[in-house]
Amino acid sequence: MSGGDPDAGLEPDEPSRRLQARLDAARGSRDRIHSLLEAVLSVGRELELAQVLRRIVQEATVLVDAEYGALGVVGEDERLSEFIPVGVSDEQWSAIGSLPVGHGLLGELIRHPEPLRLAELSEHPASYGFPAHHPQMHSFLGVPIRVRGQVFGNLYLTQKRGAAEFDAEDESILLTLAVAASIAIENSRLYEESRRRARWLAAGSEVTNSLLSGCPRAQVLALILDYARANVSADLGVIAVPVEGAGKLRIALATGAEGERLHGAFVPMGGGYLGTAFTQAEASESPDIENDPRSTADLARWAGFGPAVAVPIGSGTVVRGVLLLTRRKGGNVFSREESEPLTAFAHQASLAMELAERRKDAERTALLEDRDRIARDLHDLAIQRLFATGMSLQGAQRFVTHPQAEQRLHRAVDDLDTTIKIIRSTIFGLRTHDAAGTTPPGLRSRVAQSIEASTRLLGFPPALRVEGLVETHVPATLADHVVAVLVETLSNAARYARAQSVDVHLCVTSECLTLTVTDDGAGIPRDARYSGLENLDERARAAGGSSEISTPENGGTRVTWSAPLAPEDSADRSGQ
Repeated sequence: MSGGDPDAGLEPDEPSRRLQARLDAARGSRDRIHSLLEAVLSVGRELELAQVLRRIVQEATVLVDAEYGALGVVGEDERLSEFIPVGVSDEQWSAIGSLPVGHGLLGELIRHPEPLRLAELSEHPASYGFPAHHPQMHSFLGVPIRVRGQVFGNLYLTQKRGAAEFDAEDESILLTLAVAASIAIENSRLYEESRRRARWLAAGSEVTNSLLSGCPRAQVLALILDYARANVSADLGVIAVPVEGAGKLRIALATGAEGERLHGAFVPMGGGYLGTAFTQAEASESPDIENDPRSTADLARWAGFGPAVAVPIGSGTVVRGVLLLTRRKGGNVFSREESEPLTAFAHQASLAMELAERRKDAERTALLEDRDRIARDLHDLAIQRLFATGMSLQGAQRFVTHPQAEQRLHRAVDDLDTTIKIIRSTIFGLRTHDAAGTTPPGLRSRVAQSIEASTRLLGFPPALRVEGLVETHVPATLADHVVAVLVETLSNAARYARAQSVDVHLCVTSECLTLTVTDDGAGIPRDARYSGLENLDERARAAGGSSEISTPENGGTRVTWSAPLAPEDSADRSGQ
């Protein structure tokens, strides 16, 4: 009857069993809500993104009593860029092989980001089955995780414990956890972004300070490369700079995996991955540099490497080089969050290099003006007084009758004449920059120009010492030999020695000229056969001199090239 007792006709203890069942259900719901709250708090405690993602999967498997769980992060190519499994041991994954990338049922949630619940996942049309050694899985529950309205990834749960399939309550709990997870992921990403910006700001500041404080260019390039590699976790970093007048790029610095093999190599400008990135003057990214069409000209160079990003070191139309970072095969593709700060960092480094160059130009101009003043004072004051003193001594000779006194006066006049010649040679060297375009440059100026031209090739300016009457006592033919030998030696130091410093010493006496070039590089192998070294010997024989290669006490290479100076040769002056 409609108005009768609902428990009429039941066993005496049936109502109590029903009540107990309802109490147990309520208690179970309460416990699950409590567990859900604990899980929400747990995933929000971490700040490192990798830890947050793993904690989300772990909490999800506990909440819905799943034997296996995973979180797949969706990349920019609509594939899984990361896959964090729980419940499968490392040995099992090693037997299975590579991690999934988003095909089959996992890709179904990528294509259709909606909750998906299955009693038997193998019956779904998108299921392709399992690879060998994969654990058997039947029940399935998947939900998307959205961050700021965009799908960040998906939660995948399989093998419900104690039941044939996941129920609606499991789905509801997992959706609630996904909302909490999105907040935790967003907080973690903001935290990592702030840390990333702080690292790039610190790197830019350090590079700028180093440049403006006068650090060698090679040291600053190494600093740029070290910071860039560390900030994006790259396996290999390369900086290539243009070789003036050669139409090529030289890898001035290469650090990390196989960096020694690449250091000092030349690549065509406009060809290969590096050359193309340089001519484009914009950021260039590749998911697989070894198989990239732009790497056709230098495939062997990038064997074993995968994701890569290259950015120009320059501002506007002035490009000073290209910075390339790459990861091993199987590494993560460089994200927009990594490549954009890298581009800004390279641009900032280029501006700092330009400021440093302008500062050096200003210092050089001040130095040249000071040289002009010194040369003018030497000519107008010192030489005139010395000449007048010499004339007075010559006039006094006729009044001296003592032989020894007359001999001493004669020696003093000769010494003054030699001193005047030395000062005039010095004045000529100080003023060689004014002679450009009017008379051929002297040997001192030509040597300085060769040193400056090698700076871009070496990555740093060599040290230069010049002694003796370089401008007045070296004939033109010998000066040509000296410049050719210097250029060849500096080129060898840049290409083979991998030196960090080079010292050039040019010494001219009344009898001979000696050019010594010393570097602290790897040295020349005993079995090496370089045509450039043979050229040094031939030029030495042609000048009647010698060429010697030795190893300094601290390692490296020392090239000593010398040639005699005949007294009559002083009339045939270099560049005069």
